[in-house]
Amino acid sequence: MSRGDNAAMTVSQTLRPSQLPDMNQIATLCEAGWYDTADSMLRMVRASESDNPHVVQAAAVTAVARRVLALDAEDFEEIGKVLPADLRIRLTDAGFPHHPRAAKRGALGDLVPLYELLLEVLDIRMHREEPQQVVVTCHILAEYLGQLAWQTVLGDGGDPLTLPSKVGEKWGGDGQDCAHTSAMNATARRSLHAAQGDEEGYTSYLDKFHSRLGEALGVCAMNHATIDVGERPDVGITCPHPCQWALFGTREERRSLDARVRLARIFQESGLVALRHHAPVGHFFGVPSGSEIGNSWVATWNKLNEQWADGSNPMLDPSAPGYDVDVSNEALPGLSRLVSVIAARPIHAGHLLRDVGAAAIAEMRAA
Repeated sequence: MSRGDNAAMTVSQTLRPSQLPDMNQIATLCEAGWYDTADSMLRMVRASESDNPHVVQAAAVTAVARRVLALDAEDFEEIGKVLPADLRIRLTDAGFPHHPRAAKRGALGDLVPLYELLLEVLDIRMHREEPQQVVVTCHILAEYLGQLAWQTVLGDGGDPLTLPSKVGEKWGGDGQDCAHTSAMNATARRSLHAAQGDEEGYTSYLDKFHSRLGEALGVCAMNHATIDVGERPDVGITCPHPCQWALFGTREERRSLDARVRLARIFQESGLVALRHHAPVGHFFGVPSGSEIGNSWVATWNKLNEQWADGSNPMLDPSAPGYDVDVSNEALPGLSRLVSVIAARPIHAGHLLRDVGAAAIAEMRAA
């Protein structure tokens, strides 16, 4: 029994049955996006020895919703086992596989379901007025943007199972004549072997290296055979001597990838994402306010929408794939457009979490 279950049992034992939370009240909390609170209240009901199968299933589903809201993506496959089949498949698609050579590749194979979930969670966190969780979600969203840009070229989200067949030459080598820093080179090297060994090594790669893969790939995209110095914003290390694998495709395709990688870097280095580093947990200071988040997003948006020297910023190009995405009621207006332009395809906030919540609500209504 978990510490949370112990606490719920202690509370429930002090309450008369008439004082236990009402199912309709808990369902209303789910409808409003308070899945974690609903989970806690259902634990109290369960701890009172309720054996109603609908209550049991509702409690199991709200526990999943709480962990999905917390973006516990490495465990989506495991926690989703209590869900109906369609929701279980969608949740697995948004997470990372447990095994290095699993048939279902999840976010390693396609980052779009994960980004749909991130945008959904961000809207919920903003609606719930949880600024610290908003900046944490923005930080996670930023980490994989480089890989999202590369997905149009690689065909997946930088899956270490397929990556060795798509890169080569200096990638993950001894660093000679390579623009990668030592840390990037270590990430590149680990990406070549992460899915070839045991589960422990693969898990270590996911925990410590996979979120850095986009940065290493980004250096390869911003090469001097594609873009001349000064044509576009200086957003970090570029590659003067690119490998042949990085020059795959037409020059226009490579220029598009370069542009989308630069937008990802601008967002990653923005004041909005930097708020994450100024919000220490547990020290009772430094938590950003809603107005700070709003002001940081406006400054970030303005930076993202500055025209470049060569006039090629896709955020200002109505013909760019993803440009026409317009979600007026999202937490950070324009964020879906940015993600879509970087991905070169439309991406909106999904409704996976809402649908998981609806499954729990259906069980509560039937109880």
